[in-house]
Amino acid sequence: MNELQINDLLNKRGIDPGKVIVMRHRPFERELAKVLPWLAADKPDLFNAYQQTQGEKLERTMRTLEGAGHVASFIGHESGKALFVGIYEIAASRPLSREDYWKMPAFTELKSLGMKGFTDDQDRETILWFDLNLTDAFADWKGKLVIGWPPPERSWWRRSHKNEMPILAVREESGLDAAMPEWNAIDLGWHELAVLPSQWRAALSHWRGIYLIFDECDGKSYVGSAYGSGNLLSRWTEYAASGHGGNRLLRNRDPKSFRFTILQRVSPDMNAEDVIRLESSWKDRLHTRVPFGLNDN
Repeated sequence: MNELQINDLLNKRGIDPGKVIVMRHRPFERELAKVLPWLAADKPDLFNAYQQTQGEKLERTMRTLEGAGHVASFIGHESGKALFVGIYEIAASRPLSREDYWKMPAFTELKSLGMKGFTDDQDRETILWFDLNLTDAFADWKGKLVIGWPPPERSWWRRSHKNEMPILAVREESGLDAAMPEWNAIDLGWHELAVLPSQWRAALSHWRGIYLIFDECDGKSYVGSAYGSGNLLSRWTEYAASGHGGNRLLRNRDPKSFRFTILQRVSPDMNAEDVIRLESSWKDRLHTRVPFGLNDN
């Protein structure tokens, strides 16, 4: 029996595979590659912004499909596999200067997450921005549909009708929702705090304890505690918004170099006085008080 192909699914939905570009996103930027599935799951507009500008060769192909074609969007899942995100209509395009490109909030946010974007070393004056509209085609399979990706791996986009991409699986749970590591294995950069998966945010909202902020610039550290309403999520959300969370010695530092880890989880009903005593103990043991660290008390 022949394997079911992605083209079979497209035909059943009345979508012409000859007018479909299949993209398997695998950012070369390590930081962005880590969070791209999170964006696809919880920040779909930001994920879409990532794919709305392309290199010149793909631009030319997409322009021929404006108003009639689609993008089938996937994320690199494992070697030779791709995980489904959505089907997008290619509606229109318009040129952006480099200045206009970096004025768009989505691109500045993606840059903070590691994306290089439209850099000065690219030998062109404008880049095309495509209006990609998400359709409801196979929406229930977002993060669940896994297809085979023909070699070579580095060829990250294909014309659907010219390739065989078999359906390998339809998972029960979304593969975009990254499994949360054990609390003592969490190690996050500052910009990642703003795009945490919903599953992670829910857990952090219930966890209270002692956390560490490590500044990669000079190796100095800050110990803090989280308890009460919102627990660790509330505290780390403050850092995501301000960069310093109201801490005096963090104000004049660049939060882009901060790493966030959890030193100790405590009982959700431990009273504030006991949490603060533990926090003080960690400051002593890790020598994070001034002048060696960034705690001023």
